[in-house]
Amino acid sequence: MKEGPDIARIAALIGDPARANMLTALMSGKAVTATELAQEANVTLQTASTHLSKLDQGGLLRPRKQGRHKYFSLASDDVARVLEGLMGLAAG
Repeated sequence: MKEGPDIARIAALIGDPARANMLTALMSGKAVTATELAQEANVTLQTASTHLSKLDQGGLLRPRKQGRHKYFSLASDDVARVLEGLMGLAAG
């Protein structure tokens, strides 16, 4: 196995269509609830929760609890730049 960053792991997280839709919805910079992200991805709340957990564990999201709700945003500007680059490649 080649040493270095595990690009395939991050690409697999982003490459799932539901997760890609969720990440794209967060590109505005606004924190969004799991319910809203489930709607964006056209999946159930339970499925969205599973996807959000994977994205959080992968370091792509920053969850924040506020009262009864949990809000999600992109973990960093680096994540936003990677998504922006992939969106540009996909559009081309």
